[in-house]
Amino acid sequence: MSCQTTAQAAELPKVNESGAGEKNPKVVAFLCNWCSYAGADKAGASQLPVPQELSVIRVMCSGRLEPTLILEAIQKGADGVMVLACHPGDCHYKEGNLRAFCRAELLERMLPQLGVDPRRFSFDYVSAAEAEKFSRITTEFVERVRSLG
Repeated sequence: MSCQTTAQAAELPKVNESGAGEKNPKVVAFLCNWCSYAGADKAGASQLPVPQELSVIRVMCSGRLEPTLILEAIQKGADGVMVLACHPGDCHYKEGNLRAFCRAELLERMLPQLGVDPRRFSFDYVSAAEAEKFSRITTEFVERVRSLG
């Protein structure tokens, strides 16, 4: 059984190759279709501030997101990568968000060994009703990545 995500079949968004030192960092956000993406949609519909530096990739489930895809985004020039999942107990696929959490923890420990500051990666939970949280955490993460240079 393959864990290939639908995003793997699609081309990652183009980001600036130069990376660090940019005034406007490039941030890729992988959002679960059922909760986080719906929260992002609600944030847009509510006209809440969402950073323009954010490139959203919609995945059916955060648990289907392979860590190699996150590393590929960084390799292709993303200054930061976010994974936003459903809250524990609310996953449309029962345990996908728990799988995503475990992978995120492992990835955070592995990033320094690959020469990547772990502060350039973020994992969080956002439900469909949390438009304000989506706006807040994406803005905070983009600012954090900006401060890293």
